[in-house]
Amino acid sequence: MTDYTAIRYEVERGRARITLSRPEKRNALSNALRADLLEALREADGDENIHVSIVRGAGSCFSSGYDLGSDLGTNQPYFTSQVGMQWARHVSEGWMSIWDLAKPVIAQVHGYAMAGGLELVGACDLAYAAADARLSHPVTRFALPDFDWFPVGLGWRHAMELQVAGREFSGAEAAAIGLINQAFPAAELEAKVLEIAGRMAAVAIPVLTVNKRAVHTAMEA
Repeated sequence: MTDYTAIRYEVERGRARITLSRPEKRNALSNALRADLLEALREADGDENIHVSIVRGAGSCFSSGYDLGSDLGTNQPYFTSQVGMQWARHVSEGWMSIWDLAKPVIAQVHGYAMAGGLELVGACDLAYAAADARLSHPVTRFALPDFDWFPVGLGWRHAMELQVAGREFSGAEAAAIGLINQAFPAAELEAKVLEIAGRMAAVAIPVLTVNKRAVHTAMEA
């Protein structure tokens, strides 16, 4: 097992639990954290004992977004050419690489998921949140999202509310519009996600992978 510094990686009963572990920075997505996260997901994808991965945040929230206080231009997790919109292409390719993993990935959201944190939620195959969680993309007040999955995932009316009107959604509201799959009372969130992941862990890995690919292929088409 790889020795990670910015995340915690645990395996239990066919489930990998990957915890963003910078609570003092509200799990801001530094390059080091993104590198650890993507590597951990690849590790789980190659482990024959793991059927599904769960991504969650330590401390008070899921993630406050990209770590703008750090140097995001150096030590990026992988290569993209240094031409036009390089940062947006870099993070989009990273998040889309999660779609390319064979096994499903779940986002478990509590507190808030903002900006790049909300983009990470969109990169996961399934997403569940506490009913009182707060999901938003405040960057849209002055720029485009870097990984703009919202019009495809939400439909244009709800995407307009998020990107143009700058609306913040509660977990319950996010579930109602399809920004996430379901919302649960905060005290029940972890148990519910583990239950859902447990059902997936009982399915043969080849069946999980072909069903994930079928959904993504239809979405891409």
